[in-house]
Amino acid sequence: MGRYVVRRLLQMIPVFVGATLLIFLMVNVMGDPIAGLCGERQCDPATAAQLKREFGLDKPVWQQYLTYMGNVFTGDFGTAFNGQKVTELMATAFPVTIRLTLVAIFFEIVIGVTLGVVTGLRRGRPVDTTVLMFSLVVISVPVFVTGLLLQLLLGVEWGWIKPSVSTDATVGELIVPGLVLASVSLAYVTRLTRTSIAENRRSDYVRTAVAKGLPRRRVIVRHLLRNSLIPVVTFIGTDIGALMGGAIVTERIFNIHGVGYQLYQGILRQNTQTVVGFVTVLVLVFLAANLLVDLLYAVLDPRIRYA
Repeated sequence: MGRYVVRRLLQMIPVFVGATLLIFLMVNVMGDPIAGLCGERQCDPATAAQLKREFGLDKPVWQQYLTYMGNVFTGDFGTAFNGQKVTELMATAFPVTIRLTLVAIFFEIVIGVTLGVVTGLRRGRPVDTTVLMFSLVVISVPVFVTGLLLQLLLGVEWGWIKPSVSTDATVGELIVPGLVLASVSLAYVTRLTRTSIAENRRSDYVRTAVAKGLPRRRVIVRHLLRNSLIPVVTFIGTDIGALMGGAIVTERIFNIHGVGYQLYQGILRQNTQTVVGFVTVLVLVFLAANLLVDLLYAVLDPRIRYA
C-alpha cells in the first residue's frame, strides 16, 4: 500500500504541472488584464507599462509561469489587482465553499444512496418507477432554474429561509443551497446505486449468503451494498472537486461569497492571479480526491489489493 501511494503521488506531479500550465496559458490569452484596471477608458502607454512591470506581465509567458510556480511552493499565490493577497481571498472563500460542498455531499450520500438501495431492491415496482421519473426530471432541469425556484418559493413567498446567505454562511443557511448544488449529482447517485444494487443482487455471493440463512439486513449491508458502492464512491470522489469549482451558479443565486464567487469576479475583471490561484488549489483537490477514492476501493472490496 505504501509503495502504491508513493507511486500515485509521483504520478500526480506531471498531472499537476500540466493542468496548471494549461490553465495559466488559457487565462493569460483570454484578454488584457491591464485594460480592466483602467475602467472604460484605455490606459495610456506609460501607465500600462508601469502596471505590467508591477505585476510581472511584461515578461514572457513561460517565465511568468515559472515564477508563479516557484512562488506557489512557498505558499505565495500572488496579489490580486486590487492589492489584496490571493491567499487572503482563499482564507475567506474556501471555508464557505467547503461547508457548502460537505452539505451537498451529505445529501448525495444519505438521500441518493438510500433511494438507490430502495429502488434497486424493488426494481420494476411503483416506487422504482416514481423515483426514476423524478430523478430524470431533476437531471433535466438546469441548476439555476432549481435554485431560483426554491429561492422564490422558500425565501420570498413562504419565508422559510433567507433569500440570500449572510456573510457568516452557517451550515443552517447552506442547507437549501447545498441541496440545489447537489440536486443533479444526487439524481445520478440514485440511478447509479440502483443499477449497481440490481446487478449485484443476482450475484453468486449474494445467493450464497441468503442460502446460509443470514438475516436480510446483513446480506444487504455487509454483502450487497458494500460491493455495490464502488462505482458510487468513484462518482462522489470525482464530484467533490466538481462541486467546489462548479458552485458558481449556486453561489451567485444565494449570494454566497465562496470559491465560485471569487472565480466569477476574477474572470469578470480578468484578474489572472486570482483565477489561476484558485484553480491551482482546485486541481490539488481533484488529485487528492482521486487518490482517496482509489484507496477506498480496497476497503470496500477485499479482493482489491495494492502492491
